[in-house]
Amino acid sequence: QVQLVESGGGLVQAGGSLRLSCVPSRGTFMNRAVGWFRQPPGKEREFAATIDSAGSTTYYTDSVKGRFTISRDNAKSTLYLQMNSLKPEDTAVYFCAAGRYMTVPTAMGEYAYWGQGTQVTVSS
Repeated sequence: QVQLVESGGGLVQAGGSLRLSCVPSRGTFMNRAVGWFRQPPGKEREFAATIDSAGSTTYYTDSVKGRFTISRDNAKSTLYLQMNSLKPEDTAVYFCAAGRYMTVPTAMGEYAYWGQGTQVTVSS
C-alpha cells in the first residue's frame, strides 16, 4: 500500500511558475512509474505527465510539452512537476499517482495509488 501526498500548489499569475512535489507518506514508489494528472473545474481528470521508475523516460500530454518538466529523486522518494509559463487553462487540481509497473503509463487505470490532490490556480 502506497499513500501519496502532494504539495506546492497555489495561486499564480499567468506566465508564472510553480513546482509541485509528491512524496509517499507510507510505502514507496521507487520501483514504479509515477505520474501527474489534473482535473480542471467541471471537467474529468486528465493525464499530464509521467516518468518511468529509473527517471530516464518521460511522456507529456501535448498541452504541457515544453512548459512542464516531470522529474524524480529516488534517493529522496520525491516526484516533482516543474510548471513554467502557466496559463489560466492550467487551473486544476493536480494529482500524483504511482503506476502498477515500471514503464510509462498514460491511462488512469494503469495507476494503482493516488494522492488527494493540490489546487493550482492561474489568474489571467
